[in-house]
Amino acid sequence: MYDNKRNIKDTADDTKGEEVNQYVTFLVGDETYGVSVMKVQSLNEMIEITHVPKARAFIKGVINLRGSVIPVIDMRRKFSLPPKEYDSFTVILIVEVNERLVGMIVDAVSDVVNIPLSDIQSQINYSARVDTSSIEGIGRIGESLVVLLDVETFLAGDSLTEG
Repeated sequence: MYDNKRNIKDTADDTKGEEVNQYVTFLVGDETYGVSVMKVQSLNEMIEITHVPKARAFIKGVINLRGSVIPVIDMRRKFSLPPKEYDSFTVILIVEVNERLVGMIVDAVSDVVNIPLSDIQSQINYSARVDTSSIEGIGRIGESLVVLLDVETFLAGDSLTEG
């Protein structure tokens, strides 16, 4: 279960009161991603997932979590990465999207981190055609970069329906 008060890595020690955003960071493949801690409801071990016929390829199925049926997205499939056997680090990150709960299967959860606003670049300019509408920004944690996902646009709308 997710505990908001543990594993907080304060990256803003020397920011002298600068405003920070807090993110839960996780791994999918070799990349680190983050979602706002305000959107995260819980972290759960892998449990039995019920397959849903005719669901989009990245939808693994649904789970029963404390009496609620929650759709579960396989983030490796969503990012077009090769499948990987689930292991003891694989978790289902439950996030709130437009007042609905959605599960995201991720390879591992890293940390809960504070990122100063000055270390988040929200304007991302690519010369290639890349859809950045679901990216809140790129955060810097020391020398590492974290892709900050806007789960409202990333997982909302018709992305969870047949198509």
